Amino acid sequence: MTRRSRARQVAFQVLYQDDLNPGVSPMVGETLQAERLRTTELLQFSRQLVAGVRRNRPQLDEILERAAANWSLRRMSATDRNVLRLGAYELLHTDTPERVAVDEAVELAKRFGSAHSAAFVNGILDRLMQDKAASSG
Repeated sequence: MTRRSRARQVAFQVLYQDDLNPGVSPMVGETLQAERLRTTELLQFSRQLVAGVRRNRPQLDEILERAAANWSLRRMSATDRNVLRLGAYELLHTDTPERVAVDEAVELAKRFGSAHSAAFVNGILDRLMQDKAASSG
């Protein structure tokens, strides 16, 4: 696992915690990141991802609902939902290359999701990439 992949994994874990336990202080996530990511660079990257998803969550959820035809976010597993939020944030709001953002999200889905999660996440994020290309081109 690359170092940035590790930072994404920790960011995903914080987002998953946020989703399942919305009343928990954000400091719990901060502590988790600090404990698991030893370098300033990785800690900063992970924190940027978490902050970006938190800040843009309503917009990300709306975009994901549209891209996931016939699937509402609340019907998705918490794992898939949060991998998708993270992947969509990277696709839409960072300079991470699109294919890298999708591949990293698929790897998280493989590691933490069900047998079908990787294909599900790949399909939705691929649709987001196509929509992004169509709207900018």
